[in-house]
Amino acid sequence: MQNIDVTLFHRLFRAHPWHGVSIGDEAPDVVTAFIEIVPSDTVKYELDKPTGHLKVDRPQKFSNVYPTLYGLIPQTYCGERTAEFCMKQASRTGIVGDGDPLDICVLAEKSITHGDILLPVTPIGGLRMIDGNEADDKIIAVMRGDAIYGHMKDLYECPPALVDRLKHYFLTYKDAPGARCKRETEITHVYGRDEAQEVIERSVLDYAEKYGDLKALFESLRTR
Repeated sequence: MQNIDVTLFHRLFRAHPWHGVSIGDEAPDVVTAFIEIVPSDTVKYELDKPTGHLKVDRPQKFSNVYPTLYGLIPQTYCGERTAEFCMKQASRTGIVGDGDPLDICVLAEKSITHGDILLPVTPIGGLRMIDGNEADDKIIAVMRGDAIYGHMKDLYECPPALVDRLKHYFLTYKDAPGARCKRETEITHVYGRDEAQEVIERSVLDYAEKYGDLKALFESLRTR
């Protein structure tokens, strides 16, 4: 096989947002966020895992909309280590990882009109969310350099009303008006920057265990 220049891949082909984009050299202090949904969206977009393109998951059924930019952290995976930490912090048993990349909500002053973009962000906290028996943490971050939110280092600097809005959204966005069925989603608590970084680090380890060392893979392709 001919030697393959890895940089050529990035010039010829679009990188997969989950697997082909780096989380960032400064993680977990600063991470890359791939934005799937913006507050003005009236349909729910999500990453199509096989192709790396955004797909329409469903129209927003009700009047609620995402309070912030929303997406995922590349090269993370909610697996065994992430679930173990969730059980420890929430004093629960029987929790598993949801098998998805780590979700992230990004606070930004500027109006970003569409998803399918990358943003450098600073994680400041998160919501410990459990959906059924699955760990489904929502990391909360601020856009780097943002005039209003960019100075925040910890979630406890954030206005409580904004955190309450995020909690309300994730606890209600699946509910049908007038439905009486038991809600399976819960948020056990809100946490700050240090715990968010622990969740990110564990999800990176879960990713490495699930998918292996991608840097080593690219290097092996380059030297063949």
